[in-house]
Amino acid sequence: MTVAELDAFLRAELPYMFRYGSFVIESADGRTCRIRQGFHESMLRPGGTVSGPTLMALADCAMYVVLLSAIGRVGLAVTTNLNINFLRKGRPGQDVLAEAKLLKLGKRLAVGEVTLLSGNSPDPIAHVTATYSIPTK
Repeated sequence: MTVAELDAFLRAELPYMFRYGSFVIESADGRTCRIRQGFHESMLRPGGTVSGPTLMALADCAMYVVLLSAIGRVGLAVTTNLNINFLRKGRPGQDVLAEAKLLKLGKRLAVGEVTLLSGNSPDPIAHVTATYSIPTK
């Protein structure tokens, strides 16, 4: 699927993901993707850092995007495992970027990793590994 096709599919199937109008798929090529979530104050937890649930949701979405860019419109592909390592604080006021890549794409399972970044910093704020189940046709 192209970026435009992915965007249309996600907006139709998951409209609440776009509630702030700040989620953008910057690239997706069937092996990797890069998505950006614009900063919104609801992303923060006490202490002024981007919350874990925000980061987990963005990583899961990035994995879904890279998978769909590889296999097409398979809306019922689902997460079976997601592991996240929080490395440093996500800064308030900064967009969060997710860079995902597929490590293995099989008939029934896909395994990938996602690096989460804050703003323009090259230092990751989290590292994620995820597995998706792909339904049979």
